[in-house]
Amino acid sequence: MNMIQDFRPSTQTPHSGYHWDGSDRRFFEGWYYRVTLPAEKQTFAFMYSIEDPIGGKPHSGGAAQVLGPNDQYLCRTFPDVNQFWAKKDTLALGHWRQKNLGFPPQYLCPEEFERYIVEGYQATGTLNQGMIRDPGTGFYCRWQYEIQPMYGWGGDGNSWQQSTAGWLSQMQIFEPGWQILMAHGLATGWIDWNGRLYEFTNAPAYGEKNWGGAFPQKWFWVNCNSFENHPYLALTAGGGRRGVLWWMESVAMIGLHYQGKFYEFVPWNSQVNWHIQPWGKWHMQAKNHQYEVEVTGTTNLPGTPLRAPTETGLAFCCSDTMQGELNLQLRELSGNQKKIILKAQSFLCGLEIGGGFWQNSWQSD
Repeated sequence: MNMIQDFRPSTQTPHSGYHWDGSDRRFFEGWYYRVTLPAEKQTFAFMYSIEDPIGGKPHSGGAAQVLGPNDQYLCRTFPDVNQFWAKKDTLALGHWRQKNLGFPPQYLCPEEFERYIVEGYQATGTLNQGMIRDPGTGFYCRWQYEIQPMYGWGGDGNSWQQSTAGWLSQMQIFEPGWQILMAHGLATGWIDWNGRLYEFTNAPAYGEKNWGGAFPQKWFWVNCNSFENHPYLALTAGGGRRGVLWWMESVAMIGLHYQGKFYEFVPWNSQVNWHIQPWGKWHMQAKNHQYEVEVTGTTNLPGTPLRAPTETGLAFCCSDTMQGELNLQLRELSGNQKKIILKAQSFLCGLEIGGGFWQNSWQSD
């Protein structure tokens, strides 16, 4: 078995390792990998999750979901938590369906994985590989690509990486936790989507994760790192109602990597406002003493329902499209003057709403 090759230490973010403490409390952890193919005008998103990994609980088990071309969807569950593995100190995880291979679940070099694993996945900071099949339809997806990280969260690979939810997230008083693992990277490899082979070199890649023992009531998300004429621009924005100790709070943030600089708009350094429709339009604005940013995402597509861990197990509770339109503007402030330093547009933006209470639009106070 080969050793895991992973992020350079300066690029690995906090919370990259597996968070489960071995207890029997309600717990989930989820990972999100994405690669965008600008020439194809398509995106593939891979979502991995594990719930109640101690086993023997009503919701114990894992899953792999793929959101593929034209927002098509594929899902496979992995009921046996003993076939799941993850590293505590680095980004590395996997889940298999078959047993009795003569060795426990672990990282395999890509060639060994291809030889031994009929169905499953493995993912690190520099690799995403797997194969799942819908037994009812025979529809399948196989994938293998290497990743070169460019931005973690908080600057380029030579900068100190930050917790997405701030330093207090180290104390786990927020439930669930959320961490952007890689705001931007370059992916090289292939994806076989039910017989259609997509091959790519240096395609925009992204990664994030969440974890905890509680679940957000409601959330929204805007993400893009494939902009026209801006190859190294990456945006992640989102918000939700989350638990903090014994109360609930509504928070939102916007993070922007541009030309080697990190522009962070979060509740502790900026005023962040949002107006999110139940579906179709996401509008956010944020301002601090030096900059302001405006983000508008729109779509006429219906969105694809996705599963996510909930109090009652994995369930359809969010809608996504990877083909949203995004308009972004970043302005520098100087006294009463505003100078536009960035205008960017994309038609390959990820847009999501999740949770309940979406009968009306959600607007910040």
